[in-house]
Amino acid sequence: MTRDGKMRLGLSMRYLGYHVAAWRHPSVPADGALSFAHFLNTARKAEAAHFDMVFFADGLGIRANDNPKGSLARDMRNAELEPLTLLAALAATTRQIGLVATASTTYNEPFHIARKYASIDHISGGRAGWNVVTSWSDEEAQNFNRSETLAYADRYERADEFVDVVRALWNSWEDDAFVRDKASGLFYDEARLHVPDHKGKHFRVRGPLNSARTPQGQPVIVQAGASEAGRRLAARCADVVYSNAHDLQSAQDYYFDLKRRLAAHGREPDDLLIMPGIVPFVAATRQEAQDKYDELQELIHPLSGLAALYGQMGDLSGYPLDGPVPDPSDKRPGNITSIANNLLEVARAENLSIRQLYQRVASTFGVRLLIGTAADIADEMEEWFRNDAADGFNICPPILPAGMDDMSDFLVPELRRRGLFRTRYEGTTLRANLGLKPNVFKRS
Repeated sequence: MTRDGKMRLGLSMRYLGYHVAAWRHPSVPADGALSFAHFLNTARKAEAAHFDMVFFADGLGIRANDNPKGSLARDMRNAELEPLTLLAALAATTRQIGLVATASTTYNEPFHIARKYASIDHISGGRAGWNVVTSWSDEEAQNFNRSETLAYADRYERADEFVDVVRALWNSWEDDAFVRDKASGLFYDEARLHVPDHKGKHFRVRGPLNSARTPQGQPVIVQAGASEAGRRLAARCADVVYSNAHDLQSAQDYYFDLKRRLAAHGREPDDLLIMPGIVPFVAATRQEAQDKYDELQELIHPLSGLAALYGQMGDLSGYPLDGPVPDPSDKRPGNITSIANNLLEVARAENLSIRQLYQRVASTFGVRLLIGTAADIADEMEEWFRNDAADGFNICPPILPAGMDDMSDFLVPELRRRGLFRTRYEGTTLRANLGLKPNVFKRS
């Protein structure tokens, strides 16, 4: 739980919502993923509700195969705006909400990332955040002169050094380095310039960054690592971690593990915020919330549903959709037998048809699902918040912008009634509103 007893809330805005059939919903602009007006409208709704930040996940390619044939043509995740370009536009058209986007350490250079996020932090007045990821798919590799992705260990080794270089570049100048004294003709104080001159295994970067130190000192660093390498990186340098636990115990285990790692890096528990993702279907009554969910479930195209099962169960397109789930195919791609067996166990225990199973798997892109009234969902959130499982939540609405309207109309008022969420922004920067310590310049 945060120091001030208030939850932090972020809004994940990728695609048109976190339901695979979001784009088919009558209220959703089907072309919204390429519409700045769509994203601006949603971001302003989140800002009016005093959310801490909006977040754009990203991949450097279409990370999907056309299995079964025809499924990819029915997937909305094929065309979207480049997120840093979008953040720059939002920075100029919003006033207080934080702006976070993904940038890969695998197919970028540190100088590029340091300069772009520093610029967004300046343009926005201190509201930028970098979600640090490695690129894992072969589809992305094939867009950058490679036939397959880097090995796991290599990706994270590069990422560790990449983040260090970016932070050093952000520290090229002290806060008051640029004196801009017209009378004397002195533009900057040479004593306050620090050239990184980094020489490492993956990068040789002299610097300095051609940007002043930013309003936040450094943009907020966000990370989403569940692996051992990801946890080490988060404990060392992240300010916020997005997590994906589905039950209280596993969320508490993850929370405790990350928080305990901080001391080894001279950090305190409040220096890192952990924000699990949730997909909330909320309405005035439980039945109305269930109806919202059921409506979207019926919009899942069979090929989209079968594609959601393909990686674990193989090609089920030759079986009756309303018939029983067969044993996983020996020809299924990859080696994901444990997931396949778990799915089969659920299907057998609950007597699910293929359609019912794919509806369950495809509905939220794997993020935790909550359905109910504002009180129902707030109960779940409060339990996690008060019992060391979360410092806040990354809200992943099933559809946009209507999903954000539901947060404003139902959930946020209930959280405020319980004293769990702000009624106004406390500061002018993302770091301040998150309750994080100021980033003070330190000489290396």
